[in-house]
Amino acid sequence: MLPLKGIRILDLTRVLAGPHCTATLADLGADVIKIERPVTGDDSRGWGPPFDDRGESAYYLSTNRNKLSCTADLADASDRALLTSLIASADAVVDNFLPGTLERRGITPAQLLHANPALVWCTITGFGLDSTRAGYDFVVQAESGWMSINGEPDGAPMRAGVAFVDVITGKDAAIQLLAALVGTRAQLTAGASVPAEDRRVSVALYHSAVGALVNVAQNTLVTGRDAARWGNAHANLVPYQLFDAADRPLVIAVGNDPQFAALVRALELPPLGDPRYATNAGRLAHRDLVVDTIAARVATASAATWIAALNAAGVPCGIVRGVREALRDVDASPQSGVAPQAPGTVRRDPPRLGEHSALVRAHGWEAFRHA
Repeated sequence: MLPLKGIRILDLTRVLAGPHCTATLADLGADVIKIERPVTGDDSRGWGPPFDDRGESAYYLSTNRNKLSCTADLADASDRALLTSLIASADAVVDNFLPGTLERRGITPAQLLHANPALVWCTITGFGLDSTRAGYDFVVQAESGWMSINGEPDGAPMRAGVAFVDVITGKDAAIQLLAALVGTRAQLTAGASVPAEDRRVSVALYHSAVGALVNVAQNTLVTGRDAARWGNAHANLVPYQLFDAADRPLVIAVGNDPQFAALVRALELPPLGDPRYATNAGRLAHRDLVVDTIAARVATASAATWIAALNAAGVPCGIVRGVREALRDVDASPQSGVAPQAPGTVRRDPPRLGEHSALVRAHGWEAFRHA
């Protein structure tokens, strides 16, 4: 059985962070009803090309599988009544509206949480519940310090090629929501009530992004110095970077001193067996010499030759592959994206806009039995 089978989640989100959160929960078995504005729906439906043969954007398809889609206009009283009815028997709501937006349209989370003592509500924001700034991944990558550490040392700040802030925030939201659900159910099972304010959780793209700096942030906290750009090298480890073989690039990621000793043997580089380079601190002190010596050796043979030798020696390494190459190793579909890891499953393709509106309006949460 899927671990979240029977859990009902109303999805009032759009674009990426929120839909990624609810898709993660849907993969694990939750019943997720995606509420979309009429006519245009989720913003990401128009974020193309590419579009598939149904006219759905690849962006939208990447993170909306396993859901039902129902259109609703928050300015319409009957549609607000529909949402209120769904929330009354939901286990969780996820939204990413700007603060006050739902309240101005007659959907008040505080009141709905009081009315449903088992309900959990997760709000995703850009910069916190007190900020009215719209949260977009690119802006947050800039302001959170990410871009300042991405790119070549002498180049311009660079964003990540994927909207990682949205993805990380979506996962943070799923964790927060699941923790709140588990805690609430444990309290209710024990006969205790849970205050509405304790069942209202929130995550902010900015906080998730700064938190995801992890060791880079800690380097700055410990030293008091701002982080630098290292390109494809590592601030704390040597060698841990890109190298060019005779035919294509590869990465070598030495994480400890025994691995470096194995690297020296695999590459047949006796000079790097000098005790000065035996520890990572020593290699950091002689970064240029160590890296240049390895680079000159790696350039003499093909990437496949070095990958075979390094793998045999237990040295972490890998070729630089394109996305098409990487997708060959996983279960992936043009309709539903990269399949989740077990126990998650893909059970439904991403829905067309309003595909299940009639079913949801007629049957509420029981629409899943008929879809």
